[in-house]
Amino acid sequence: MKRKGEWLILPVKQEWAGMSLQQMVKEKLHVPKGLAHSFRINKDVKVNEKDPDWTQPLKESDSVMIRVFQEEDCGTAAEYMELDFLYEDDHFLIVNKPAGMDTHPNEPSQTGTLANGIAFHFQMNGLSRKIRHIHRLDRDTSGAVVFAKHALSHAVLDRLLEERKVKRTYTAVVQGEVKQKKGSIDHPIGKDRHHPSRRRVSPGGQPALTHFKREGYTRKFDVSLLKLQLDTGRTHQIRVHVSHIGFPIAGDVLYGGNQNLIRRQALHASEISVMHPFTGEEIDVSAPFPEDMRDLLVRLEFL
Repeated sequence: MKRKGEWLILPVKQEWAGMSLQQMVKEKLHVPKGLAHSFRINKDVKVNEKDPDWTQPLKESDSVMIRVFQEEDCGTAAEYMELDFLYEDDHFLIVNKPAGMDTHPNEPSQTGTLANGIAFHFQMNGLSRKIRHIHRLDRDTSGAVVFAKHALSHAVLDRLLEERKVKRTYTAVVQGEVKQKKGSIDHPIGKDRHHPSRRRVSPGGQPALTHFKREGYTRKFDVSLLKLQLDTGRTHQIRVHVSHIGFPIAGDVLYGGNQNLIRRQALHASEISVMHPFTGEEIDVSAPFPEDMRDLLVRLEFL
């Protein structure tokens, strides 16, 4: 795999040989129908630098070229901010979101979001691209967030997320003593009819599965340290699930926590593991704790 100007060049793998271009794009690159149609209409795919017959079988000596690095209207106001980039290449990036910041604007005029900072980062690096987040974090949750840098990597990363191949690990301080060393919380989550911004465990909600492992407990403050992994990505999933089993996150007043120890929910997306959309390499990243979370963990003697 290499880049040439606006083009991504993919040598045909042995497993692709004999497949039509149409079949390879659909079954191996998992390009959604709409994007594949756009590629064809705009002549954004070539084989050996020529306009292809999409029905002809590919040979192992062929090179498939896809125009993915073209300029686009960003659509998000660029705003300078100091950001902690954990990983970046031509296809995607991972950034450590501070607490108290939205992942993206909730209305066109909103600024101060992580997406605005990414737009500035792109601008400073001479990129004119749409801002494409792969997943989100709540405003007051800190940690690792993945952004795609072009439409094709967005499509592939979306699929990997859907197939649970993007592994997200969170660190949380919860109130009370979690006696189980590890376990899973498998309860559907839906909207709370009595509160516009809350979610709740609801039989008619969407399936939601959270795995947890207890890392420590401090009797003095009666709090437990958990590592959690998501199999699904429902709104407020971890916050709803741990509160439902009787262990609200410290600082999370919306779901029954108190703010004696920290002024926001003590939840941080601490690790992310994602298969590279084109090389297949496993990219493992750790997001350092922000100051408030680090201070809390030191005070509780978890660090």
